[in-house]
Amino acid sequence: MKIGELAQVAQTTVETVRYYEKEGLLPETTRTAGNFRVYGPAHLERLRFIRNCRALDMSHGEIHTLLGLADQPAEGCGAINAVFDQHMAHVDERIRELVHLKEQLALLRQRCQTERAVDACGILQGLAAMATEAKPERHTHLG
Repeated sequence: MKIGELAQVAQTTVETVRYYEKEGLLPETTRTAGNFRVYGPAHLERLRFIRNCRALDMSHGEIHTLLGLADQPAEGCGAINAVFDQHMAHVDERIRELVHLKEQLALLRQRCQTERAVDACGILQGLAAMATEAKPERHTHLG
């Protein structure tokens, strides 16, 4: 199948397929005499795998690692478990960050409980007066 067909069947875009090829997530493919890429079932399976990993917010590095491990079917799955454990730790950290963000937003929202003129808005006053916190170092794979 050609790239457009692969993208359609995998429910993605041609640009995404090309990007994953460029990133080394999808393997090289053969080309026709007219220089069109030709994809097979293995490409579709791998593309679906990548998309499922991305749906779980996995980084390209994590996906590369999982694909490398998947390419060694006789090996044990301990390394796969380790990738998932690390990814879940990243998710836990991101949840903590989001909870802190929600708390900050709630405090600001409490400053304006009634309709007022914009120049008396407690939220805007709070934003203007808020001390800028040092941005905490992120411990997630997203940076």
